[in-house]
Amino acid sequence: MTSQENRRITDLGTLKAISHPLRMRLYRNLFVARTATASQLAEQVDEAVSLVSYHLRKLAGHGLIEEAPTQSADGRERWWQPTSYGVTIRDEDVRDSPELAAASDALGRTVNEQRAELHRRFLDERLTWSDAWRTASISSEWLPRLTAAELSALNKELDAVCEKYDRIARAAEAAGDTEGRENVAVHLHAFPYRP
Repeated sequence: MTSQENRRITDLGTLKAISHPLRMRLYRNLFVARTATASQLAEQVDEAVSLVSYHLRKLAGHGLIEEAPTQSADGRERWWQPTSYGVTIRDEDVRDSPELAAASDALGRTVNEQRAELHRRFLDERLTWSDAWRTASISSEWLPRLTAAELSALNKELDAVCEKYDRIARAAEAAGDTEGRENVAVHLHAFPYRP
């Protein structure tokens, strides 16, 4: 990973590129793996290597991923890595442009569908996980009455907590502490609604 910060996306081309459902899956899988080849990612998403290679080049063309140092003796393999810790799309960057707002909404729907699928898969496979993992997993909903400023503060605190644990886990894993580690999805949605 080149940058330890989130990449702030403000242009239409990049929003459209990452909004593609397969590209979003590839980006997510690459983020989890940290580095991977098109062949490895193709196996994970059950698609042809040529198709995955095409979409990886599209993501690279928008600076979302980049070539990584080769991880094997086979110098013909092309390894990829994310260019940043993640991506951020802010409302203030898209609200004045209908095209940007539509692309941002499309990305939000793609991400939401993929998050829901991850959770459905966990529910379907829940009994295959150990008691410890089933006990540790959560599915909660809170319905507080907040101001916009309070919601903004809550978002920043939750983001900081999740980032803290992710960075601790990455450092531990880099130091060789891999036993008992699994990929964990943390999905939080916080938005106003009217009953």
